[in-house]
Amino acid sequence: MIELYYWTTPNGHKITIFLEEAGLDYEIKPIDIGRGEQFQPEFLKIAPNNRIPAIIDLQPPGGGRALSLFESGAILEYLADKTGLFLPKSGAARYTTLQWLYWQMGGFGPMLGQNHHFSIYAPEKIPYAIERYRKETQRLYGVLDEQLSKSEFVTGDYSIADMAIYPWAVPHANQGIDFAEYPHVARWFEAVRARPAVARAYAKADAVKTRPTSMDDEAKSILFGQGRRN
Repeated sequence: MIELYYWTTPNGHKITIFLEEAGLDYEIKPIDIGRGEQFQPEFLKIAPNNRIPAIIDLQPPGGGRALSLFESGAILEYLADKTGLFLPKSGAARYTTLQWLYWQMGGFGPMLGQNHHFSIYAPEKIPYAIERYRKETQRLYGVLDEQLSKSEFVTGDYSIADMAIYPWAVPHANQGIDFAEYPHVARWFEAVRARPAVARAYAKADAVKTRPTSMDDEAKSILFGQGRRN
């Protein structure tokens, strides 16, 4: 059994996609980040960076004490190694997959997140910031499109790299991205979206998020004004 500390964000979706694909038993522990639940002491013991997702594996490989992990990329790599699924065990194929996982973690997610922030949520619309992150978003989609021109999925076979990248591509329209300009991404996106496990993962999100997202001043202060909290 895996306890998943989760909210309905792209990084949260990565983990539910893997768990559904692998058929692992898991229990969702909702952490409503719009209400500040990520700062609860119990959650910070698991995720000291006060971000979702995080997991506790009650039955880690080799037995022993339960294992907690935070950071979505680390969780995907751990679950892939635990199950032997969606990540080659060794050799060039493993590192090819990991490099694209890290590409998402280091670039595709953070840059698209800044795009969302300055284009949609920032109280002041700063043209330089909006243009800077829109251009970087376009560049990153171009990198992805070129890679997908070579294979069906990001690294050949469907892998944790696809699971990490796909949720960030779901809100592409909000990022100012027209898939007509990225035909290989468009083809890949539909292939991933059509997977039954992906549909089940997003259905979990609908079940967890039973109220509309509140982006009032209090929620914005919690999400975007986070300083150190003791």
